[in-house]
Amino acid sequence: MNIPPRIPVTEAQIDRVVARFYERVRGHPALGPIFAAHVSDWPTHEEKIGRFWRNALLLQRCYDGNPMQVHSAAGNVRAAHFPVWLSLFDATLEQELPEPLARAWSALAHRVGRGLSYGLPQQDDRGPVPFLGEDWSKRTPPSLKRSG
Repeated sequence: MNIPPRIPVTEAQIDRVVARFYERVRGHPALGPIFAAHVSDWPTHEEKIGRFWRNALLLQRCYDGNPMQVHSAAGNVRAAHFPVWLSLFDATLEQELPEPLARAWSALAHRVGRGLSYGLPQQDDRGPVPFLGEDWSKRTPPSLKRSG
């Protein structure tokens, strides 16, 4: 039984997007050094990421890695890097694919990026939960307040 792809791109389109994206990454002032610290064999890395996207887009079951573990173990990858990563990825998709395919793949990439960023340190290392205002840890519960 053949399972239809999640997004009807071809393997050649996946390979082209991955190659063009990593060309941009290598030249990017923030992302380039992060990747350079961990990737010494670009063809092997790109092939692995191609398998990741074939698995995600074409449902080929050809990827067996653990992206969350890899990004967490890297030590220098932060949640704040993902918006930059996604903007480069979106620009690559827009350049390489017809608009409906680029938009669909981008939506999936943003979900993947959001999921990966949740498990990574924030810029100030407070943790994955955003600070939204009042510091509740310093607030006295009403039941412990003394009446005047």
